[in-house]
Formats: sequence, C-alpha cells, structure tokens
Amino acid sequence: MSRVGKAPIALPKGVEVKFENGVLTVKGPLSTLTLPIHSQVKVNVSAEAITFEPADESREAGAFQGTMRALVANMVKGVSAGFERKLNLVGVGYRVSAGGKDADGKDTIKLQLGFSHDVIYSLPAGIKAETPSQTELLIKGSDKQTVGQVAAEIRGFRPPEPYKGKGVRYSDEKVILKETKKK
Repeated sequence: MSRVGKAPIALPKGVEVKFENGVLTVKGPLSTLTLPIHSQVKVNVSAEAITFEPADESREAGAFQGTMRALVANMVKGVSAGFERKLNLVGVGYRVSAGGKDADGKDTIKLQLGFSHDVIYSLPAGIKAETPSQTELLIKGSDKQTVGQVAAEIRGFRPPEPYKGKGVRYSDEKVILKETKKK
C-alpha cells in the first residue's frame, strides 16, 4: 500500500472538486483542470479534503493510489497557487522577448540563441511567459506537467554546453564545466 496515497489532500479556500463518471474536476481561482481516475482507485471527496483508497489489495492498486494522489495534489496546488519555471540564457547575444502572436493567435516568445535565425516558440493554452530581463524567462501555468514540458522544449533549443556553459539553463541548474584539452 502506498504511503503517499494514504495522506489526505487538504483543499484551500476557493477550490472546488467534483468527481463524476471516473473524472475528477478541480476548479480554482486560476483555472479548471480535469483528470481521469484509474479504475483501481476509489476517491472520497469531502468539503475540506480528498482521500484515496485502492479498489483491491493488489500491488498495482496501491501504486495507482499513490500516483493518483500525487497528480491530484499537483492539480489542487496548480489551480490555487500555480507553478512557474525560470530559465536563464547564458551567452553573448542570447536574448528572449515575449508578447508576440502567431498566425493562430497563440502567444509566442522569440529567442535569439546564436543561430542564423530567431527561434519563435508558440506557447500552449494555459501557459504564460514573462521576461523580467533580456536573459531571463519565467514560464507560468496551472498544469505542472505542461509548465515543465514547455521549459524542457525551450531548453532543448540550445542546452548548456560543457566547456563555456553557454546555452539555455534552468535557474537552479548547476552546469559542471569541463577542462579544455592540454597540449
């Protein structure tokens, strides 16, 4: 049985939870998120907390209980406080600017990463980008997985290289630099 799955999720003020037809809907001040709950997990929703139980005593049911509890806890935090990921651009001439729109009307960010062309990245729905400076990018949203995926895709355009450390990196990332070749 999962130790994570046994812990109840406390609901902050302003967050509403509905469980109908195997789908859990969490509505808060920032957004509304939905998640289909696995059939091996039972959900108990009360006014102040959500608890999870395995449907049977199998090992898989316990694992799914912990997984579903963790996903729903992230949803509750996302609709009430939100998630953010900060990226830093390190390198001469590396810049970022937010605020453009693409042909579909989606928000875009423009990255200058030392290529012969600018990289234009369209943000998915529910994700916002801010640029406190030309070399910093804040990605914000309600869905933890989407915020992390967008940050990873932007980092993937120019990951930090190991000799000078140039590239796009997470703000909390430590880049270990290699020593250059000696003659």
